[in-house]
Amino acid sequence: MPGYAIAHLYDVDINADIVEYLERIDSTLAPFGGKFLVHGGNQLSVEGPENALAVVIEFPDYQAVQDWYRSEAYQAILPLRTGNARGTAILAEDCGKDHVSTDVLEG
Repeated sequence: MPGYAIAHLYDVDINADIVEYLERIDSTLAPFGGKFLVHGGNQLSVEGPENALAVVIEFPDYQAVQDWYRSEAYQAILPLRTGNARGTAILAEDCGKDHVSTDVLEG
């Protein structure tokens, strides 16, 4: 099942560090099969900060997203984002096509 890197970012300071981060992130994704599903485009923050943005990156599986996040290449550029934006980042596993909301109550 796919794995995902999900970020909810706000107060992003578009400066040279963020530009560098954006210029370098694609090359960190490629070795792990990562691809953007949500990044830029039309977004409307209906809860939380008005300037919030969502980013969703899909990987072939949950292990791949963890390996990417912990990779030397990504860790080298991570401070460029965290030093210039507030938010949260979550690594998640796909819940499967037959998932219903009450499944989280089991186990």
